[in-house]
Amino acid sequence: MNLTHFGHACVLATFETPAGGTRLLLDPGTYATGFEQARDLDAILITHEHPDHLDMDRLSALVKVNPGVRLIADPGASAHLGQAGIDHEAVSPGDTFTVKGVSVAVMGGEHAVIHPQLPRVSNNAYLIDGRLLHPGDALVIPPGPIDVLLVPVGGPWMKISEGIDYLREVAPSTAVPIHQAGLADAHQQLHHQLLRALAPEATDIQVLELRVPTAFPDDIPKNTVSGRKP
Repeated sequence: MNLTHFGHACVLATFETPAGGTRLLLDPGTYATGFEQARDLDAILITHEHPDHLDMDRLSALVKVNPGVRLIADPGASAHLGQAGIDHEAVSPGDTFTVKGVSVAVMGGEHAVIHPQLPRVSNNAYLIDGRLLHPGDALVIPPGPIDVLLVPVGGPWMKISEGIDYLREVAPSTAVPIHQAGLADAHQQLHHQLLRALAPEATDIQVLELRVPTAFPDDIPKNTVSGRKP
């Protein structure tokens, strides 16, 4: 598996399968840069409707230069895509589907609370190939051990202590910080340091260089519940 971080919540995941390479782009939003050049995409997955996860202006052009790509979204984003006349598939928590030999399980349900007086929107988390979890804007717990967690580190709906507790509960083999664009550089570095200091002993924190593909071996040992730091 290869991951490319285009900033904030936008990540390209590439898998080698018997059917050939499978390329999944997650959450091409307004804070991300460079995803416009992505080609040969098999699917684009949207976790929810907020613009930092769904850039409607650039998405239409991206779909046009990737003929045959499947655009898959949560119910809330689906409503916006439908109004714009963009062909897509709507999926909800509990659904499963396959993209060129790569399985995707839909989890989650609702966006994390920003403030009780603000309405909550739908939010899909995507567990890909049983080993990579993109939670969107909610701290969704997978049903079992995973290899790579895309862990949010900043946003109006969370504080870093919640991100740390989330990381400790999931206890992945590797955690890749995302959802960082709203933080100043100094605070990004501080949050990454806190993750490293307080992560489970068996979890590696890997901050990806933007727009640079990074390989994650298929034989990363999976954590177990008993291996989590108390």
